[in-house]
Formats: sequence, C-alpha cells, structure tokens
Amino acid sequence: MPEATREELQETIGDLNAYRKRLRNEIISIGQKLRMPQKKIDASLAEHTELQRIDLILTELVAQRDQN
Repeated sequence: MPEATREELQETIGDLNAYRKRLRNEIISIGQKLRMPQKKIDASLAEHTELQRIDLILTELVAQRDQN
C-alpha cells in the first residue's frame, strides 16, 4: 500500500477536524436542548467514544504528516 502524500494527509486531517467539530457541536446542542448542566455536557464530550477515537487518529495523522 503506497504511503499517503503530505497533501492527502492534510486533507484527511482537515476533514476529520471538521467532522469532530460538527459532532461536538451536535452533542452540545442536544445537551442544551435537554437543559443539561454544562458540567454534564462537558463530561459527555470527554467520555464520548467516537470523539476519543477521532482525537487519537488525528494525533497519529499529524505525527505521520510531520514526518514527511
């Protein structure tokens, strides 16, 4: 499997960052509609499995991009 180019990595990082932002905003919006306390919304964000996975993947992609 060929290695991704720096441009491809940057595009993927940008796409993942955009998705992460949309997901965070959706979680915050739902929490606010449910009138959850801010601490509970923050805890939901911190514990959200998909957000944790995205953060891990972003870290790996940034490291790979910086090595190129």
